[in-house]
Amino acid sequence: MAAFQFEVVTPERTVVHQDVEYVSLPGMDGQFGVLANHAPLAAVLEIGVVEFGARQGERDFLALGGGFAEMHGNVLTVMGNTAELAHEIDVERAQAAKSRAEERLAQKSEEVDFARAEASLRRAMARLKVANFRGNRK
Repeated sequence: MAAFQFEVVTPERTVVHQDVEYVSLPGMDGQFGVLANHAPLAAVLEIGVVEFGARQGERDFLALGGGFAEMHGNVLTVMGNTAELAHEIDVERAQAAKSRAEERLAQKSEEVDFARAEASLRRAMARLKVANFRGNRK
C-alpha cells in the first residue's frame, strides 16, 4: 500500500510525525478516512478519536480535542486544539473529568455553561475510548 506523511500538531508540541497508509478523522459530519494521493482537503475536525497506521492490521489511536485538517500533496496535517496518544492518557484523570462534566450537565442552573460542560464531557469520553483501545492491545 502507498504511504503518506501524517502529522498532528498542537500549540504545545508535535504529537505524531510518521508515514502511514490510512487515517480516520472525526469530521463535522462523522468519521472520514484518508489514503495516499487523496485530493487536496481542508476540514474542520470535531472532538473525537483519530485512528492511523497501516491500512490492514494494527493501528494507533489518539484523542483529539477538535481542530483542522489539511491534505496537501501527500502530507496530511492535523492542527489540533489538544491531542493525546493512547499511552499518554491518565485514565483516572479522564474519568474524573467525565464525572465533573456529567455533574455540571445534571445541574439545572443558569450559572452552568452547558456548551463548555458538554465539550468537556466529549473530550473525556474520547480520551477514555482511546485509553480503552490501548488496554485491548496489551
